[in-house]
Amino acid sequence: MTLKVTEADRGGWAVIQVSGEMDLVTSPVLRQRVHDAVADGRHSVVLDLSEVLFCDSSGVGVLIAARRLLRSCQGRLRLILPARGAEDGSHVNRVLAALGVRRLFDVYPDAVSASDDAAQPLSA
Repeated sequence: MTLKVTEADRGGWAVIQVSGEMDLVTSPVLRQRVHDAVADGRHSVVLDLSEVLFCDSSGVGVLIAARRLLRSCQGRLRLILPARGAEDGSHVNRVLAALGVRRLFDVYPDAVSASDDAAQPLSA
């Protein structure tokens, strides 16, 4: 399976929708898309990972690098990782939690709340 990345604007946020598998081969596509958004002056980025079926350490590395990049330019990064229940929850959410890095990210259940400055992130 491949990685599909699309982008939209929502309330001043660049919402990058990701679907498929984030692995060693496909993750550079997402890394480049985040870099392009920042280079275009968009420092509020939402990564919608709700349709990501698989994520390995390369994908996690891209998420951590995106966080670092946005923090370096006083930007904001939010992830969409919907909680669908213990067995059917987001694969990325489970991977981040297993690696102990889930707490590094502000996570929201959907694009509406992720792009709302008044919304509170989900607890880690």
